[in-house]
Order: sequence, then structure tokens, then C-alpha cells
Amino acid sequence: MKAHNSVQNIKLTHPLQPLTPYEIEKVVQIVKTSKCVPDGLVFEIIELKEPPKSVVRIFSHGDKIKREARVNMFPQDDIGVYQIIVNLDKEEIMSLEHNSSARPMIQLEQFMKIEETVKSSPEFIQACKKRGITDMDEVCVDPWSAGVFEVEGEGGRHLSHTFSWQKVNGAENYYAHPIEGLNAVVDINSWEVIRVDDYGAVPIPQKKFEYTAASQKTTREDLLPINIEQPEGVSFELNGHELSWHEWELVVGFNARESLTLHNIKYAGRPVLYRASVAEMVVPYGSPDGGHFRKNVFDIGEYGIGYLTNSLKLGCDCLGSIQYLDAWTGNMNGGLIHTENAICIHEEDNGILWKHWDFRSDDAEVRRSRRLVISSIVTVGNYEYGFYWYLYLDGVIEFEIKATGSINTTACVPGEPSKFGREVAPGVVGQIHQHFFCARLDMSIDGDENSVVESNTKAEDSLTNPYGNAFFEEETLLSLETGRIANPSTQRYWKFINPNKHNHVGKPTAYKLEPKSCITPFINPESPSGKRSSFINNHLWLSAYDPEERFPAGNFVNHSEGCDGISAYVAQERSIDNTDLVAWHIFGLHHQPRTEDFPIQSCVTCGFSLMPAGFFDTNPCLDLPSSYNLASCHANSSK
Repeated sequence: MKAHNSVQNIKLTHPLQPLTPYEIEKVVQIVKTSKCVPDGLVFEIIELKEPPKSVVRIFSHGDKIKREARVNMFPQDDIGVYQIIVNLDKEEIMSLEHNSSARPMIQLEQFMKIEETVKSSPEFIQACKKRGITDMDEVCVDPWSAGVFEVEGEGGRHLSHTFSWQKVNGAENYYAHPIEGLNAVVDINSWEVIRVDDYGAVPIPQKKFEYTAASQKTTREDLLPINIEQPEGVSFELNGHELSWHEWELVVGFNARESLTLHNIKYAGRPVLYRASVAEMVVPYGSPDGGHFRKNVFDIGEYGIGYLTNSLKLGCDCLGSIQYLDAWTGNMNGGLIHTENAICIHEEDNGILWKHWDFRSDDAEVRRSRRLVISSIVTVGNYEYGFYWYLYLDGVIEFEIKATGSINTTACVPGEPSKFGREVAPGVVGQIHQHFFCARLDMSIDGDENSVVESNTKAEDSLTNPYGNAFFEEETLLSLETGRIANPSTQRYWKFINPNKHNHVGKPTAYKLEPKSCITPFINPESPSGKRSSFINNHLWLSAYDPEERFPAGNFVNHSEGCDGISAYVAQERSIDNTDLVAWHIFGLHHQPRTEDFPIQSCVTCGFSLMPAGFFDTNPCLDLPSSYNLASCHANSSK
């Protein structure tokens, strides 16, 4: 990721294409020269204001593309956010709204300034000396969002609550050396440390645990190369941000808050999803010790993971024949930020798609599966999150999160961790925590008029089940906005149907959501953090479509009290029967750290599937050619 002083000439080809660097600069110029925008404001976010669905539906290449931008700005010395809509064609501001109590996302430029502010605090320096640290260059301070707690002196401010680690003897992996019991609270507007909370010193673990290749004495030599080759090229085509592969077509998007987004997804010309993204995530930690009760961070709404997206490396992050998309965002001053190779697109073999052996004729038919992968990786402090969308030949859509990086660490007297964590190395503790993700799925099964059916499997009543083997599926129409819980005991799933379109057996065309990674929250829903993250209390929320209802925890999450978001959306009890609707699927990871997660965590995964369930009349992959991979050979070269 790097700042740019000049724009690149990127062709605009689709109304859902992210703002080009030229457009970002144009937006900045319009806003900065407008008389209606107060002086001294800086930028929180500059992004495309997506056009109405009706405009996108009728768009043809060659049509004039009208463009608008959403811009959030804020004063650096006070709370409040200005929400601005800019018309790029007319070069004017369409609307300006001041939310006087909102706080913006913590900006990239502010991360290091928070650390500098803490490390220059006399009280913090003195607390470090109590712990044997005299060189402040050894101290690393991570800024966390502060949440909302009834702590004297915090009301009405924009704050960051911090945690610290030490670079022991030049250690690169400072997360092996937590400075426990020491938290500074920084006012991001006044740039003062308003309080240093010292809960008492705990010995700082001194043993190094490095993970870089350079730090290893030796590396393995028993693994031989695996090369992914496509000698005739790839089967997908990318035109700007429009992507087509097999029967699939879609638009790949990106913005500073959500990072990777997918739009207008169709199979064989038939709509399936209008928009798909991970719209929010929250990571509650389970320890009430010291300042750890505040650890309940909303990485998307409080930081903006688009700003934290990695620049991917060929042959490392993605293997095979790769096509990348760059990302462009703006910094606080309106300058361009260019993330090269922000999005990776490639194909993968996925084993057997289908097979059958006819034992009478001794004939076998087998077809290979492959998938198109659209991915990006973000780094939020200690954690990396890989976002992977998979499109399959048979119409299945999967999403997978891969969580890796370093676990967040704290310290204990060796052998004496509290019950809220586990010792992963002598004196180093990984606390129990959860990762909740919310996928916002704007459904469009054969069009925008959709309904939702909940399916539960039940055993037949004993009076009509003399042999005890009978069970069946029962479907219930969900007609009003609601929230639902997964139920493994009934194999519950949800089916999105188009009641106006039918397959060859007379049933509505449909896709079903397979909830594969549902977890149970343990945070008290009436607690300060529980109120702010109320969207995690259901595994599925269903709402009527409203283009302004975009985020499950609300538009402005920093210091929010939980009054906005999906709970408020569905409280309207609008109809979701045969209408334009949005599904919000909550899934995640329940993480009790292991010693194997340290000093670096191998990927752990979670996700969900959207599967055709009556969308096609038959298996859509009957026409795949049988194939034999000529590059395959016997591992034993003598055969």
C-alpha cells in the first residue's frame, strides 16, 4: 500500500465499478472547493454511491455511466461526521448531513500517532520503568477501539484503548512479550493520554519465539515443488471489473470499509445474488481481567478493512495463473492510496465433481470439479483474515474465511494463567475469544421478487411410524422481517425462492443457505458490548431491501450504543414475502487458543454455502466433457 500523487488512466466500463483514482481526485476537489463544507475537515471514506438497481439492470455497454460518491468527513479536534453525496457528472454536492455525535473509523494515519502519543506520556513511561523497561523504542503499542463504558471522563470523546508489548533484545515477534496490566487511553481529537490504567506488573516473558524464515536455524528439504500450470491459459475473462467464467458473470467491487465485494452475480444469465459482502465482524474476548473487558472490536466498522488490505504476492498468496485487481482509496487529506494486487482471481481444481460406476456394464463416468476463486487478505493488528469467494461449475457459491497471523497475547506468572485463557508458552497467554462475521446477501433468485422458507427435518409421529424409520422435511414460509437461530437437531436451513418462477416439477426456483459455521455467543446481550453487537444473537436476519441499510451494527460503530443496525431494521416488521429482500448470515470461529497457535497461527476456517435447490431442472453439469489429465503420472517412475 502506498500513497500516490498522480492518477492512472483507468477506463470506466460498468456502473458498479469502484471509483477510479481520477474520480477520487475529482471528488476531493469538488468537496474541498465547496462553500457548503466547513473548513478544516478531513476524509474518513470516499466510495462509490452505488446506483439504483433499476439503472444497473438496464445498463448496456456504451451507455453513459452516471456516477455519484459517498464521502464522510470529520473535524480532527471534535466528534461528529459529515455525510456528503457528490454528483461527479454535475460536479456538485447533492446533500450534506451532519451527525454531531458520530465518531469516524480510526484512520491508518492515526494508528502510529496513537502509539507515539502513548510512548511520550510521562505516566506511561514511569509505568514501563516499574516493569524494567527504560528504552521506549522497545515498546509497541496497539490501538484498539474503546467501546462504550460508564468510565468517568470518557463520555463525549473519541478514544482509543491500547495494549502494549516489548521487543525483547530486538525480537521481531513482540507478541511473545506482552506488557500485562498496562493500558493507556488516548483522546484521538486532543491527542492527549487521558488516563493510564496500571493493574499491576506481571513478569514480561523473555524467551524469543520467532516465525520468520530468516530466524529459523534450518528449513525443511523434504518437500518437493508442486506447480500449478494451465498451458492453454485460463478459462475466465476479466474486462475492467466485469468477470465471466463458465456460466458465471459478475462485477468485482472494493471499498475502504468492506474491502472485497461482489455484485450482480448471474449463472447462465439468470440472477442469483445482487450484492454480496462481509459487512461487519466483531471479536469479543472472554477475559474480565484488567483492561481486557474492553476487547470487543468491530474490525470493519471501527477501522475499515479496505484500508488494511494486503498487496498480494505472485506465487505465494495465490498459486497458478493469476489475474489481480488493484484497489484505490483515499487518505485523510484526500490523497490517493494505491494497493497493488489487492484482489486475486484464479482457478483451482477441486477434485471429483461427480462419478458413477455401473457394476453391470463395468462402465464408469467421472467429471472433475473446478472453482473460480476471488480473494483478498487483510491484516488487522495481530490477525490476518483471508476472504475467499468460490464459484463452482454446478452453481454453488461458497464463502470461506481463513484466519491466521498472531493470536493476541497477554502475560501471566508462568504456570498460573486465569481460567479465561490458556498458556501457549511459559508466561504467555492466549485468551478465549470468538470471531463473528456477518455476510450481507442481497438475494436475487431469478429476479428481485423473492421469499424465504425455513426447512426443518422431523421424525414421523410414532403412531404413523410403525418401523421407526420415517422422517420428513417441513417447510415454513417466513413472511415478515425476523431473526432466526440455526438448529442442528432439525438440520435447519433456509431456502430463498422466487414464487413467480418454477422448475420442471412445478416448484419455485430456489437457492438454499447451508449454515456450516454457526457459533453461540457467550457475551451478555445486556452488557455494554453485548448491546453494541446485538446482530450476533441470531444466525440469520431477514430484512426488506433498503439501500441505506448497509451495516448490521449501524453506519457509525465507534462508541455506538447499539441503537442502530440490523435489530432496528427488522423491528419495522416489513413484509419479506415476494419482494426484494436481504439476508444477513452470522457465522464464525470459537477460539480457545492452543500451543500450536503460537508463535504464528495456522489457518482456521469458517464459512457458508449457497446451493441451488430447485434452481435447475437437472444437474447443470451433465454437459461437461470427460477428461484425462495428461500431466498426471505415477509417483513411482518405474511404472
